[in-house]
Amino acid sequence: MPRPETPQVAVDVIIRLAGEPGRVVLIERHNPPLGVAIPGGFVDVGERLEAAAVREALEETSLHVRLECLLGLYSAPERDARGHTVSAVYIGSATGEARAADDAKAIVMADPEDSQLALVFDHRLVLDDYLRWLKTAEPAPLRLG
Repeated sequence: MPRPETPQVAVDVIIRLAGEPGRVVLIERHNPPLGVAIPGGFVDVGERLEAAAVREALEETSLHVRLECLLGLYSAPERDARGHTVSAVYIGSATGEARAADDAKAIVMADPEDSQLALVFDHRLVLDDYLRWLKTAEPAPLRLG
């Protein structure tokens, strides 16, 4: 039986940096699609999602992140113009100084409520879910349609 064609699997981490209350670490992307994004990337074969999230955060922000919880899964087929990608989004914390590396052109310390951020993918939706989590401690809602 042939192997099924499936979406790519990615991870993202909303990083809360010690000493920066009310702001999160975002990146300006170096590669298309250009814009501001939550740090993250693709999961390697044989890698756990959590390990990929910590690795991607370190690669892009130079921060050693401690994951706190899973915010939710994002799977809308149109969320990434490069192809159908499912992303597990975590909330994490870190100490130290964020420095752009790897696929990140720059670090953006942002208020997650800032509607002027030039966010890519569905990251406005993700940050809105994060803001809801801050108020309710509830994970991202299920989106069935």
